[in-house]
Amino acid sequence: METMQITAKMIAELRARTQAGMGDCKKALEEAGGDMEKAGEILRKKGIAKAEKRADRGASQGLVVIQAAHDHHSAAMIELNCETDFVARTPEFIALAGDLAKLAATKAPVGDNSGSALDTEPFRDSSVAEVIKVTSGTTGEAMTLKRVARFEQANGIVSHYLHHNGQVGVLVEIEGAKGDVLSQLAKDVAMHVASHDPVPLAVTEKDLPSEMLDRERRIAEEQVVEEGKPENIRPKIVEGKVRKFISDRTLMGQKFVRDDSKTIADLVKAAGSGFTIRRFARFKVGE
Repeated sequence: METMQITAKMIAELRARTQAGMGDCKKALEEAGGDMEKAGEILRKKGIAKAEKRADRGASQGLVVIQAAHDHHSAAMIELNCETDFVARTPEFIALAGDLAKLAATKAPVGDNSGSALDTEPFRDSSVAEVIKVTSGTTGEAMTLKRVARFEQANGIVSHYLHHNGQVGVLVEIEGAKGDVLSQLAKDVAMHVASHDPVPLAVTEKDLPSEMLDRERRIAEEQVVEEGKPENIRPKIVEGKVRKFISDRTLMGQKFVRDDSKTIADLVKAAGSGFTIRRFARFKVGE
């Protein structure tokens, strides 16, 4: 049986379809006897296998993308990671991140979740997990959907902030009467969460895990002993250190990044009654 001649045109067509390397396309066409569809399937399978092998490699570059509803009642945010900034800036990666954000806006669980929450969702005639594996095989880099968040608020708004380079994104859910005051408050809080150092860990003290506060108290107690503070004043010093930690790491206790004479709690109070920050999510690529 005569072997089919694999032409440069065939290789170029398969490369355009799959974005695989020229050499890989030629081998796949030879293996498939020139059948374009079969060659594409061969490349897809090999790409997934390669992606699975490189899954443990570090993927600390990427993009944060936000998809917000026009009525401001909901928004979703994803972090898609790869290994290099070069791949993160390619049209294919940017398009994939954008499509995943659109999917998250309707299919992601409400809350702040691991990216695996979308793994089995139908996506591009396949599933999210499989499409990411195929894309990883095409780019030659480890790739992962690290995190996904989706907030909904019928009695207020979900505001967002996205840094111009796509490296930091924030969602903030605030309950209260819609209008210019709420819009400005939400905008200020979202910008604060994106910019403040240290990053807030919770909205209020009651939202901090009890084990975290217990740990900080133990650390403070050890510090005052090492510092040789008199025993009679140690409890007061310890309490001061714990209160400082709480104010530093809770959103409501932090000093507003644009005016350190005010806390976020002051900002909310000044906006008027009836406004409540329900939750926030902050994604920074690589963190």
